[in-house]
Amino acid sequence: MNHSGVPKAIVVGAGIGGLATAIRLRVKGYEVEVIEANSHHGGKLAEIDLEGYRFDAGPSLFTLPLEVDALFEAANKNPRDYFDYEKLDIITHYFYEDGTNILAYADLDSFAREVEDKTGESARKVKKLLKKSEGLYDLTSHVFLENSLHKLDTYLRMDTIKSILQLYKLDALRSMDKANQSFFDDPRVVQLFNRYATYNGSDPYQAPATLNIIPHLEFNMGAYFPKGGIYQIADAVYRLGLDLGIKYRFDTPVEQILTEESQVKGVKLAEETIPAQVVVSNADIVPTYRKLLKHLPAPEKTLEQPRSSSALIFYWGIEKEFANLGVHNIFFSEDYKAEFEHIWQKKSVYHDPTVYIHISSKLNPSDAPQGGENWFTMINVPHDAGQDWDQIIKESREHILDKVSRILKVNVREYLRCEQILEPRTIQSRTSSYLGALYGNSSNNTFAAFLRHPNFSTQIKGLYFCGGSVHPGGGIPLSVLSGRIVGDLVDDVREVVG
Repeated sequence: MNHSGVPKAIVVGAGIGGLATAIRLRVKGYEVEVIEANSHHGGKLAEIDLEGYRFDAGPSLFTLPLEVDALFEAANKNPRDYFDYEKLDIITHYFYEDGTNILAYADLDSFAREVEDKTGESARKVKKLLKKSEGLYDLTSHVFLENSLHKLDTYLRMDTIKSILQLYKLDALRSMDKANQSFFDDPRVVQLFNRYATYNGSDPYQAPATLNIIPHLEFNMGAYFPKGGIYQIADAVYRLGLDLGIKYRFDTPVEQILTEESQVKGVKLAEETIPAQVVVSNADIVPTYRKLLKHLPAPEKTLEQPRSSSALIFYWGIEKEFANLGVHNIFFSEDYKAEFEHIWQKKSVYHDPTVYIHISSKLNPSDAPQGGENWFTMINVPHDAGQDWDQIIKESREHILDKVSRILKVNVREYLRCEQILEPRTIQSRTSSYLGALYGNSSNNTFAAFLRHPNFSTQIKGLYFCGGSVHPGGGIPLSVLSGRIVGDLVDDVREVVG
């Protein structure tokens, strides 16, 4: 405890999960210090400035905004005093090689009609799938997303018992692809809904159909754009922490989490030891054990689970505006199964990858010079397994430019003015994501949710874990929820922070 007798909590890592956890602990009355190895907060939610173009470096889609708002409300603050967001009317523009272009309207009736008009699949089927997705969410969210899966009292709750009695509805015994094929006849629509497996770095041909919960978050609950870009989420939570008196240290790697007789004792830095009653690691769970807790037995079964996929991202400054593109754009591969076989079985990159382009300047014009656009251009790739990434990057760059130019009927190369690249090796070096895997473990098996590391240590009292590599998973909403779960697990110090 500090000189005033208030217990201290240390959060290792200032990613969005760590920032959110710090707020939850501060609200519970702890003196909180966040220690970050990098020079900035946000983790993967970083931003890049490149020759007059601004890019959100990491996540680009914002769902479940109420989970972020809840951080501010827990601290008796108005979230709109820190950041704001708007709901997207068109979530994604989908492009296919046969010339089909589907607009994913936020309005369900409009989206269902669009699918019917463009593919012949009935609007009724689309609505039926999204209704099933909603049912999956209602059945699982309080168990798999909002509470610890590793505490007995979670399973003694009445809502959990009701869910357990309906486990047959989870559709966990067939793949996402098999489920979507049972709904739709048109392969373009199957492909559109199979895509949601990539939201947590998984393979729709292996991942359980339970992952069909994901479209509900986007279509039924809404996709949003934070004013100023995705980075504003991390920045707003960071500023809230400053206002609450949370201390942040940057450019300060933690060398070890200190423990003694089954109790956490603090952290060791290069020049200093900081005592604490609570330590939360927001670092990837593998380096957390391999580097920070190497004096403890590691949960090898958990650490050796297959990792998620990674990403190859080109940040391109484009000196042209494209009226037929939106904030989110997908250019589909002609052979989706072959693309995933390359990622998961061959650990390589298919010559015709699905290309995602995020253009924040569509809603935030200052992100690009007048008449231009900032293209966050991404393909899914395997995590780092020693591939020749320099060659993969070179070949993929040409395949992407060829594909997008072909579909848009414009030679994009003529308008490319600047470039920066992020790939599995640099994802690992900059964010400590083991092997460059963006989401920790993959979700390519029925029991993947239970195989994620819990949010607390079973060995060491006062030691907790948050962020995308532990329960409940990766991405902004789930990382924020990991902070809520840790906050619920940690003892209250006082009810209100002054």
